[in-house]
Amino acid sequence: MIIGETKIRIISLFLFEELCGTCSTKHAVLKRLADENGNNYLKLVIGIFKMNSDNTSVIKNVLNKFNLKYIPEAHNYLRNNNYIWDFTGISVDETEFELDLLEEVEISPEQITDYKIQYHKDYLLRWIETNKIPYTLDELWEIREECIAALAQN
Repeated sequence: MIIGETKIRIISLFLFEELCGTCSTKHAVLKRLADENGNNYLKLVIGIFKMNSDNTSVIKNVLNKFNLKYIPEAHNYLRNNNYIWDFTGISVDETEFELDLLEEVEISPEQITDYKIQYHKDYLLRWIETNKIPYTLDELWEIREECIAALAQN
């Protein structure tokens, strides 16, 4: 089904021009629009990357407080012909982002909520165990939430 220009304009207004939505909702909508218009090459992806003070400077104090060099964070974006397309409004240097990328998986738009959270937590559990991180999953999730709060304040 080809959607009308009015529907695209409404979606654009709410998600992009009004600066609403998250990386998940923005990219899931764009993936759906691409699919509805016959573009099967666009992939919706969850990438786990090293969120650190170099690529996210506002979390430096939080990481220092908990003696962490980085925390694995889940981020949604699109891939097209192996190029990253990020429409979150933040300036992402694709090459630098890929250097900090730990893992990624293609998902469907329906997987941006519960699946994404579970995927992220499963990754964190493996990371805690493999790297002997001195925090439980719940503690690490709280540290992550503190990092997200620091981002929101910026």
